[in-house]
Amino acid sequence: MDLFSQLFTDYTLRTVALGSATLGVVSGALGSYALLRRQSLLGDAVSHAALPGIALAFLLTGSKLPWVLIFGAAAAGWLATIFVMTVTQTTRITYDSALGITLSVFFGFGLVLLTLIQKRPDATQAGLDRFLFGQAAALVARDVWTMGILGAAALLLTTLFWKEFKLLSFDPEFGKTLGFPIRGLDVLLTTLLVVAIVIGLQTVGVVLMSAMIIAPAAAARQWTDRLGLMVALSALFGALAGVSGAVLSSSAANLPTGPMIVLCVSVLVIVSLFLAPNRGLFGRWLRAWRNSRRLRLEAVLLDLYALSAQHDAPDHPHDESVLEMMSTPSGKVHHSLEVLAERGLVRRVDERKWALTEDGRARAETLARTRGESRTAP
Repeated sequence: MDLFSQLFTDYTLRTVALGSATLGVVSGALGSYALLRRQSLLGDAVSHAALPGIALAFLLTGSKLPWVLIFGAAAAGWLATIFVMTVTQTTRITYDSALGITLSVFFGFGLVLLTLIQKRPDATQAGLDRFLFGQAAALVARDVWTMGILGAAALLLTTLFWKEFKLLSFDPEFGKTLGFPIRGLDVLLTTLLVVAIVIGLQTVGVVLMSAMIIAPAAAARQWTDRLGLMVALSALFGALAGVSGAVLSSSAANLPTGPMIVLCVSVLVIVSLFLAPNRGLFGRWLRAWRNSRRLRLEAVLLDLYALSAQHDAPDHPHDESVLEMMSTPSGKVHHSLEVLAERGLVRRVDERKWALTEDGRARAETLARTRGESRTAP
């Protein structure tokens, strides 16, 4: 039985895949705003800050129900983000410094609380440490329902405040002049981002959760300049990485699901960085090569036009060696002439001599006039 069919027949794999896909959709959609607002480290800080909230929620309630622990994680993560925002707005501490302080302090406090919990005489605390590195294979239907409800609520609010969040991400100062409550919108968007982070802690853990916030959005950013399409692609990439990671982890024993999900989304980022048409490295290299090739052809054509202007006959042939002396690099002149001949702009007179055609002369005159105008433009 192949892995694809197991998605529909294997209860455990189906549950883990659904939970991972839910995480990918929510974190990918909301992570787009974090990326655009240059808050890439916020996911790392919130995920680490959520650990003491999980521990305190257990200490206060004695329950390991998903919604109880997620509520504690969300409360701690929200307090951490409010602390960061307050520090950066009221002091001279930079944003990245405030994130680093918050991350280390909250995470250290969480580890202390986990140590205290582990020393308790009862055994009900077992399993809380899975939030440290994640344990997607332990997801059950109840966990997936909790993730789905919270994620759907976060996505619904994102849709309702779409225009406001768009304005907040690109021009908050303009939003202030229009009378929008930018501070409140900032807190709301940050709260939704906290929700996206905490619902994924049980799947990938606090250590890897920041990758699920930023990586899908970074991959989607390479493919488009439109916010709506970017959010949709980011959610799609997150879901694809979640399902792929869950399926691949089930193909071998002792292969952790959380790290596999992060590896899958990393592959998507690498592919996007290289193959995206507008921003990809390969596309950029291809455009640069085409531009250099076009400029080289135009330079040879203009050199031949300049030489022909010194004679009464406009189609007077000139030796290739003269063009090589005028061109840099000279070794590519012959190839450029052959390309120009294929386009009907030059013609070969003999083995070494070339002349302009009527179309070539017209094209050269247009290029010379255009470049002359660009030089004289103010």
